[in-house]
Amino acid sequence: MTLPRPKRSRWTSFVAPDTDPPVRSLQEQGNPNHRLRVEHDASTLLIHLSDEDGKGWTTIAVDRRTRHVSIAQDRTQSGTARDAYDRLYER
Repeated sequence: MTLPRPKRSRWTSFVAPDTDPPVRSLQEQGNPNHRLRVEHDASTLLIHLSDEDGKGWTTIAVDRRTRHVSIAQDRTQSGTARDAYDRLYER
């Protein structure tokens, strides 16, 4: 598979929007609908990534001790979080 690359491609980063109070999510520079959020507790790390247009979510759940992962996709951040977490721990 050939990767689509412009002649002089550069990587960019997600940035925190400049708001008061600060938000707990990041957004793609130039595309605020494309967001990223990371949250954790003592055992699990959840990485939430919105679709490019912000209309769906992918969540990656990581067990902090073993680094096992599961991935879920759905229309809502809470739905993907629950699904990825449940798959990770097979509830």
